[in-house]
Amino acid sequence: MSAVRRLRAGLRGWGGVGTMVVLCALTVVFALVLPVSGTRGDGATGTGGESVARSSQARADECDTMDDPENQSLRPSSDESGPIIARIRKNDFITVGVDQNSYGWGYRDPNNTTAGAELEGFDIDLAHHIADEILGDPDKVRFRAVPTNQRIPAIESGQVDMVVRTMTISCTRMREVAFSQPYFKTGQQVLAPKSSTVKGYGRTLAGKRVCSASGSTAWEILKADQKSGKLPASADITSVNPPNQLDCLVRLQLGEVDAVVTDGALAASQAAQDPTVDLMGEPFTTEYYGVAMHLEAEALVRRVNQVLEEYLKDGWQASYNTWLSATLGDNSADSRPPADQKYRD
Repeated sequence: MSAVRRLRAGLRGWGGVGTMVVLCALTVVFALVLPVSGTRGDGATGTGGESVARSSQARADECDTMDDPENQSLRPSSDESGPIIARIRKNDFITVGVDQNSYGWGYRDPNNTTAGAELEGFDIDLAHHIADEILGDPDKVRFRAVPTNQRIPAIESGQVDMVVRTMTISCTRMREVAFSQPYFKTGQQVLAPKSSTVKGYGRTLAGKRVCSASGSTAWEILKADQKSGKLPASADITSVNPPNQLDCLVRLQLGEVDAVVTDGALAASQAAQDPTVDLMGEPFTTEYYGVAMHLEAEALVRRVNQVLEEYLKDGWQASYNTWLSATLGDNSADSRPPADQKYRD
């Protein structure tokens, strides 16, 4: 990543370690409702009574052997007859779980001094687009800030209708929530100080303190790889596992950990804001972000997939150019989901 690109991103992002620490303190807040103009209602959701056959989602007994969870979502449909969509229409807004501290994805620009500055970013654009397609107004969305480790509980408890928060589609998670088709491609990567002896994922992490957010894909991979011997046994992966990924970056900046493992797309945004850290080595997994919904929300999943099919053709690239090109590069080909998307009926 060029110094010019880093500077460009840094000028648009947060203003250094001090601000990061302040923002990190905000991540302990869960169930913070962030109203958007043009919405109404009391914000209550609930899961409704929609029933979906388990065969239409990936079955639990298939999960351990599934190698393509990104191809297991339901076939798109414009049908809006499901009770969860009916409840959304009655409320006249969609409640969406998002991040409020991830630069480029879901955050408040500190350079915007307007009172009540809106959340913005790539995930925020997508949430507005879904609201526009289902309710005819991009502002009919209520954002609820959820930590990494509370994304699934927020869906299961009905606090949100969906989560749009850099959430990797995984076999394990598909036992608990339903996913849309992918809307972004990424992979796990290591973030460390430029002066570090850590050179990537693997042996140079021996004896190092490695931070990952609890409930994250990175945390699950670290545990599995250490158990299998792929990751050195001396790597300390358990002492620092905060609820939010941003907390890991702050711990790295404070010298409390030696490296962070997270999605490369998030790590690139963080490296763009802090000239003392960098991505080390290549991504060591291939993963896809999806919109997460309740297991019983079959009609909503199909409708969101219909929205995504169109959004990937018209809207996705403009959002990428606005929020992510400064940190991931102008060529978005590596971040696009596969064109030959497969579905379950």
